[in-house]
Amino acid sequence: MTKKLILDLDTGVDDALAISYALGSPEVELIGITGTYGNVLLEQGVRNSLAITDLLGHPEVKVYKGLPHSSTTDSFEVLDISAFIHGKNGIGDVDIPDSNREPETESAVDFIIDAVKTYGKDLIYVPTGPMTNIAAALKKAPEIKDEIGKIVLMGGALTVCGNVNGWEEANISQDPEAADYLFRSGAPATMVGLDVTLQTLLTYKETQTWRDLGTKAGNFLADMTDYYIKAYETTSPHLGGCGLHDPLAVGVAVDPTLVTTLPINMKVDVEGPTRGRTIGDNTRMNDPVKTMQAAVQVDVPRFLNEFMTRITALAKNA
Repeated sequence: MTKKLILDLDTGVDDALAISYALGSPEVELIGITGTYGNVLLEQGVRNSLAITDLLGHPEVKVYKGLPHSSTTDSFEVLDISAFIHGKNGIGDVDIPDSNREPETESAVDFIIDAVKTYGKDLIYVPTGPMTNIAAALKKAPEIKDEIGKIVLMGGALTVCGNVNGWEEANISQDPEAADYLFRSGAPATMVGLDVTLQTLLTYKETQTWRDLGTKAGNFLADMTDYYIKAYETTSPHLGGCGLHDPLAVGVAVDPTLVTTLPINMKVDVEGPTRGRTIGDNTRMNDPVKTMQAAVQVDVPRFLNEFMTRITALAKNA
């Protein structure tokens, strides 16, 4: 049976590339996108997800509205740095037509729970923004931690510095309490963090491949990603490209052998000066059952080949 995939997205540039990777992967079926906040406000991200799935020729993918702010706050505002990196509209300030579809009336949290009940171990859930929606689902239906196939999250940093400060990664920083709840829940989770995503880089050479297709989808992906690469030239000039954060999480969901993982029970610091740090949980260090895996190495050439092959074929035919 084809694995079923849910993407939980704050649809910015690399989220859009994650959608493209999922749609270009025959091993999985993208059964829904659950919206969250982060790179953009919830409403903008949902709008982007609907518009992008239309543009890529997959209007059958349903989009669900998630929670609009963290589990410990009453509101959310996009950070200036997020708007700089992803553009004010989240997709590199590229204009694409609005979808004529509306998001589903069912909430993202209920959709996640229902999908676990329907597909069980065949379901893979991939959150690439804050962990607010999945934490809420686990609190509402704790039994799903034992029923879901796996969770592959983009977030955190174990062996490298954070990108918010010396220890904190951006997605975790949006809702450390939700991430901590997920990490300690016992759900089967693989953390695809900055340890590996900053090794998988895209350059203008690859985006030119999409532009050369001469399709609307190809031009959109090239224009959007060029904006992202240009932002990286300012924020991380030492890298020489843009990090493929969210697409790598999808890649690992499709093919876990792309990364080498460390089995480790983890937690997130929620108090004190290291708030937001993703680290091993000392209280479960000697537990023989490791419910989490942290990706520490990645097969860069193989992933980049998979990434370009799948997305280019999709953009060519969209």
